[in-house]
Amino acid sequence: MTSPDGVDLPHRQPAPALVREATLADVDQLTEVHTLARTAYYTAAGGLDPDDPSLSSPEAYAERRAAWANAVTSPQLFTVAAVLDGRIVGCAAMGPAAAGHVDPAHVGQLHQIHVLPDCWGRGIGGLLHDAFIAYLRRTRRTGGVLEAWEHNVRAQRFYAERGWRADGHSRPGPGDTRYIYLQLY
Repeated sequence: MTSPDGVDLPHRQPAPALVREATLADVDQLTEVHTLARTAYYTAAGGLDPDDPSLSSPEAYAERRAAWANAVTSPQLFTVAAVLDGRIVGCAAMGPAAAGHVDPAHVGQLHQIHVLPDCWGRGIGGLLHDAFIAYLRRTRRTGGVLEAWEHNVRAQRFYAERGWRADGHSRPGPGDTRYIYLQLY
């Protein structure tokens, strides 16, 4: 980067986002982040058309909004928002494992993690992941579980870099695809 007078300036990294507990006042922004991120990763891998009703219908949006409202008010879940320059750019919901093949007394589940596509690669996902690790420690759980869409290679690479491994379990996903379970020990 060069200043107006031709002096080379050091490249500045974007300011780190603040990760805080989400509230009911955040639900519309959480829903929007989820919708935009989900649309980006489902369509980037060629899995779904952007006009697929599960991505674009008002009913699907209302379901996502209701799920986020539930997440921020549920005593079983812990929901965080990543805020950068006054806007929510990422979110995550976590709680005891709901996956039937693990023990929720010892394993936490990262139920949702989403980052606005224009913020990918800026460390926001890592901050949200760190919030999940802190949740595991705070609740004295010894491991984590999550689901990743089988075609979302970007997400799988993100989790693999942080020690997550496929555990051999899966469940049906959109169309003829699957969600695979990853575990962190």
